[in-house]
Amino acid sequence: MKKDRILWADDEIDLLKPHILFLQEKGYEVTAVISGQDAIDHVREETFDMIFLDENMPGLSGLETLAAIKEIAPNVPVVMVTKSEEESIMNQAIGNKIADYLIKPVNPNQLLLSLKKNVHKNEIISETTTGNYQQEFARISMQINGSLTADDWMEVYKKIVYWELELESGQAQMADLLRMQKKEANQAFGKFIKKNYTDWIQEPADRPLMSPDLFKKKVFPLLEDDEKVFFILIDNFRLDQWRVVKELLSDYFTFEENLYYSILPTATQYARNAIFSGLMPAQIEKMFPDLWVDEESEEGKNLNEAPLIQTQIDRYRKNYSFSYHKVYDSQYGEKLLAQIPTLTRNQLNVIVLNFVDMLSHARTESKMIRELAQSEAAYRSLTRSWFQHSTALELFRRIAEKGHKVILTTDHGTIRVDNSVKVVGDKNTNTNLRYKLGKNLSYNAKEIFEIKEPTKVGLPSPNLSTKYIFALNDDFFAYPNNYNYYVSYYKDTFQHGGISMEEMMIPFITLNPK
Repeated sequence: MKKDRILWADDEIDLLKPHILFLQEKGYEVTAVISGQDAIDHVREETFDMIFLDENMPGLSGLETLAAIKEIAPNVPVVMVTKSEEESIMNQAIGNKIADYLIKPVNPNQLLLSLKKNVHKNEIISETTTGNYQQEFARISMQINGSLTADDWMEVYKKIVYWELELESGQAQMADLLRMQKKEANQAFGKFIKKNYTDWIQEPADRPLMSPDLFKKKVFPLLEDDEKVFFILIDNFRLDQWRVVKELLSDYFTFEENLYYSILPTATQYARNAIFSGLMPAQIEKMFPDLWVDEESEEGKNLNEAPLIQTQIDRYRKNYSFSYHKVYDSQYGEKLLAQIPTLTRNQLNVIVLNFVDMLSHARTESKMIRELAQSEAAYRSLTRSWFQHSTALELFRRIAEKGHKVILTTDHGTIRVDNSVKVVGDKNTNTNLRYKLGKNLSYNAKEIFEIKEPTKVGLPSPNLSTKYIFALNDDFFAYPNNYNYYVSYYKDTFQHGGISMEEMMIPFITLNPK
């Protein structure tokens, strides 16, 4: 078994022999040198896992040696071991990205702790995380089987997302076990939705928070309290993606984290229009037919979002000033940043950020994006990278600077599909892979959630015989024609429109400026 290699540079190295023997007994290979130049020469010629470096040596100082080592081996952790407690030296050392700073005299366990933190950290975390998840596995399974309410399911989903992120870089065996548990959870969640969804729509007072409720229950009360609110909706944004961008915002905001349920279909045309109008899609079609766009129409499905917001404000007899912006690219994002001083005069500013939705579609259509986002972890990483390097982060920073509250949410999530389910429809059937509507649909009713009377769940019915069907779990609909090609093309792509925890239980975050 390969030993971890340590380089130790100190002009009084003979006095440190007991410490070196201690580390050797613990299984480390230690190379001792007496000057900064010797340390640099060794780093040029050999590979080390960690370096202990005295700050006060004749010739090259510890800080000068550190700078030279960082040029040669920038990723090797360097620990400064010194008698000096001068703050300026500490600052310089930290500025040069040292891994740790130890004040002499050091005891052996301090050295060992520093090694564990910097050399074995990932291994220890992985082992501990794996052990913790093994203990938690049975408890989560019990929760899955015992989840009877919408709140119960939110807790299950939060736990699964937590462990998904914790095990991200851990053992593949545990990650596979979690995937199986997530699949089990989604199967049970689908049964829960099939049992309760119609009642939720027909009895709004008794349901969990859903798409049409957001403005009435969450946004308007803030405006009534004279808060100025930025309502920022990131299309296709899941809880796990929120968790990986949260840290980027923590310098500017504190957070109140919640989930809410998207309506079905979990697709932009339905869910987002329900948010902005405060109505179910069938109500929008009936009350504002000029603002509703049918599935068969060539017109864009979300061209009327600002007018829908206005209808909701008018319906509740409010007089809020508001703006609406949809950001598709960095050029528009830059223009929006320049407008922040003007926007802050409004009581409400609604901003739709479209990158994550574009990413999910691009992953389906582009081989390069598929390679970049080949796993859930990679998909999250791309989301974080966009958020950090686009105008999005700067947008949030400037809003915080102005002292305004932000509501960050989405219209629906997305799921990575794996299993094809055959469905037959006529030429007027819509193209979405997770839900279908039409009057001549043929399918296996056991594999889907079927809505025979759309009006009972607040959905438009273009024809008297129109049905809606929704994919469950990680299924997607495929036509028998050219079936094998169709399945191979869409397998492992991110889709939305159906029933899964990822698509339906989505983040609703209130950000309070610090």
